[in-house]
Amino acid sequence: MKKDLHPKYKSDLKVVCSCGNTFVTGSTLDIDVLNVELCSKCHPFYTGEQKIVDTENVVKKFEERAQKTSKMSFRSKREKMALRKAKRTEPTKTSASLTLKDMLANANISK
Repeated sequence: MKKDLHPKYKSDLKVVCSCGNTFVTGSTLDIDVLNVELCSKCHPFYTGEQKIVDTENVVKKFEERAQKTSKMSFRSKREKMALRKAKRTEPTKTSASLTLKDMLANANISK
């Protein structure tokens, strides 16, 4: 059997939670103190309370976006389609659609 194949097991790893709870456990990590955000004393599953852990401000960003969109006015799909149809049926005469005769008539060239 090979020697030193498995990592060394330490039985005195101190775990410190953000709520202040500390306990000692065993691990193969090479550190003495492990900082965690949730433990069995403050986890919503065990406490029955709702707690939002927002380390990267994800909830705050979502609430800001929701607030911005509530201020915006949205049109229904029917309104959008009616506007598009009105644009298509509207006759537009651009310079590209004018014939040479029309352009000369608009230029008021006298003989």
